[in-house]
Amino acid sequence: MAKEGGFKGRDIISIKDFSKSELLYVLNIAKRMEKSHNQDLLKGKILATLFLESSTRTRLSFTAAMERLGGQVMGFATAGVSSLKKGETLWDTIKMVEQYADVIVMRHPIEGAARLAAEAASIPIINGGDGSNQHPTQTMLDLYTIQKTKGKLEGLNIGMLGDLKYGRTVHSLTTALSHFNTNFFFISPEALKMPDEYLEELKEKKLRYKEVVDLKKVSKELDILYVTRIQKERFPDPVEYEKYKDFYKLDKSLLPFFKSELKIMHPLPRVGEISPELDNTPHAIYFQQAGNGIPVRQALLALVLGKIR
Repeated sequence: MAKEGGFKGRDIISIKDFSKSELLYVLNIAKRMEKSHNQDLLKGKILATLFLESSTRTRLSFTAAMERLGGQVMGFATAGVSSLKKGETLWDTIKMVEQYADVIVMRHPIEGAARLAAEAASIPIINGGDGSNQHPTQTMLDLYTIQKTKGKLEGLNIGMLGDLKYGRTVHSLTTALSHFNTNFFFISPEALKMPDEYLEELKEKKLRYKEVVDLKKVSKELDILYVTRIQKERFPDPVEYEKYKDFYKLDKSLLPFFKSELKIMHPLPRVGEISPELDNTPHAIYFQQAGNGIPVRQALLALVLGKIR
């Protein structure tokens, strides 16, 4: 970990490791990245992508971010094509890969795997998601999307809907938004409510939150509705998943219950919780949200590799 406030050589493991000023700094660099076309900034640098759990947006946007800045990418998209299949430990995999690359982005199904990788590595490790724990770069692009759409981050009414128990995106985003005097609305079935540790964090910071099951009870109050899918891969019991998989379905019948300026976000993929009929409404910004992953990840790569201070 770099010294406080520095980014060169720094691991990106948890959103909890970043202060408010550091998060705003990353967003400012991302804004610069979106406007610039410096195609040689990371020339000669290599990114290793170690995805031990399936990914589309995170893996491809990191690849696009690195290559658009002149860098190179190597790696694998599943554990089945690596020596981990032969029994190699994660520690040994990281010690080997760091011989070939300048920075590693990793996704792993087990919570805490990214922190372990960071302990093993002498080069920066970027957490692309570890189980139901953290997904810090998704959170930074979510913040960037909110700021870009609303023109601010302070004092917004943010609703989070769906799987709040296992959803690492909402866990990280709640922590990040707690810096910005946010009013939270947690919308989920009782069995999938936001874990107590995050609610306690909000209480300590004297931030307001409301827990409800019915979206319609709070929808008129929301500036942002952040929707998550019910994640089959996180459920220990398949029967429990079947019970909740279709709990929320957003379609045009809900439009009268939304403020005209409400924006709907989703980390994707969606599996039925948002109807495609909402895609062309002014509320939907989830595809633009996915696109914002490129400038944010360009910013992070340039920062941890010391190409921007």
